[in-house]
Amino acid sequence: MASKLASFWNHPAGPKTIFFWAPAMKWGISFINILDFQKPPEMISFNQQAALTTSAVIWCRYSVVIVPKNYNLAAVNMLMAATGIYQMQRKIRHDNAMSEGPKIKR
Repeated sequence: MASKLASFWNHPAGPKTIFFWAPAMKWGISFINILDFQKPPEMISFNQQAALTTSAVIWCRYSVVIVPKNYNLAAVNMLMAATGIYQMQRKIRHDNAMSEGPKIKR
């Protein structure tokens, strides 16, 4: 067990490097975005979600071309992109429904 812990600690993408801590912080952002699924769509910022999604797509690509490959960073950015796309889709649907005006029942 000690050798596995030492190998994790000394890994090129281990806790002594930014390659570990950057994805760790991004996991928090992703989970907060999931919690925001309960937020009313009118409170969603489309621009913020677009920026998060764009950043996630860029960093997802980067994480697999750097040395060492950082699959933790790739995974968190895939989740961040997916949650951002979902939030933008919620916002677009809400805005489209509001622009159609109230429905008249006959």
